[in-house]
Amino acid sequence: MLIMKLLLPLAICAAGASLPAQAARLIPVDVPPLEGAEPEQRFGTDASRPYTPPADVVNHPRAPVFAVDAGESDTSPLPVHRIAPDTWFLFGNIAEVDGVNRGFNGNAGFIVTEEGVIVIDALGTPYLGRRLIATVRSVTDKPIRYLVITHAHPDHYYGAAAFATLPGVRIISHAGTEAYAYSTTVERSVGYRKVFLPKEMDHFQVVVPDILLGGGHPARLTLKLGGKTFEIYDVGHHHSHGDLVLYQADDRVLWVSDLAFNGRVTYIGDGDIRQIAPMQDWVKQQFPDLALMVPGHGAPQTAPFAMLDFTGNYVRALRARMERLFSSGLGLPEAVAQGMKQFYIRRYGWQ
Repeated sequence: MLIMKLLLPLAICAAGASLPAQAARLIPVDVPPLEGAEPEQRFGTDASRPYTPPADVVNHPRAPVFAVDAGESDTSPLPVHRIAPDTWFLFGNIAEVDGVNRGFNGNAGFIVTEEGVIVIDALGTPYLGRRLIATVRSVTDKPIRYLVITHAHPDHYYGAAAFATLPGVRIISHAGTEAYAYSTTVERSVGYRKVFLPKEMDHFQVVVPDILLGGGHPARLTLKLGGKTFEIYDVGHHHSHGDLVLYQADDRVLWVSDLAFNGRVTYIGDGDIRQIAPMQDWVKQQFPDLALMVPGHGAPQTAPFAMLDFTGNYVRALRARMERLFSSGLGLPEAVAQGMKQFYIRRYGWQ
């Protein structure tokens, strides 16, 4: 196990982590708006039906529905909920990214300790990242010591540039985030968002974190800060180029990221569907006495954590359906099209 003492009031113990001395890197992504992209989203935020959850959002069945005003100051805090001692949660819309939610379509959170703050995920644009920082400042004047990016999908990651300029902050993510930052995938993603977020995505820079955790499950990074212990685990690439979960050991809170969804189904575009069930089983075995599970989308839950089974059942049904379509002789594009058609007919009655 590699152990490094930093010039900060904290300690790191790592297995499978790269702990360089340099700061996080910012890479400009200068691309035009993506041609042919539709600014109107079929599953975007319906601002005509706003909804504000109660203060206590744990186990709440509905996500908020609200518009983000990009004209509001980036020093204005976002709505925040206290979900455990010294633990705060930002509850995002459940929707595609669009010009209404402006990238606030995923969750984030932070934990305050005596020696500083750990932030989990950065929201979907640098503007929202700055408002997340303002939200932390509205709760505490303790310095932000860490930003943990659970995975490199835009709704969790693109706000990281706002944190990279803060003094003394270490940014942690999966090793796969570095590959994503230099890929054409990020260019297409930025171009797509420029269609309806031109202001927020202008002069966008993607962040290469300065602490990269990799090597495969069960690589682990343990942080000790302000008398609290935090364990960060590499859980493979079930959902993205590389996924992490964070265990808040003293409070028995697991930030499970997009290993489980509450109130919507998972996206599997650059992950490995075969890894989802084994990682969910591992979570159940590794953390048998959790007090709280916090997903990347939807409300936090207490036991028995129905969102694990909800996501797992969806994935199993999806695999079974696609296997049947493949076995009938369809190719990949035809199988996907047929599978989507069946879904819309059964779910919405669309033809």
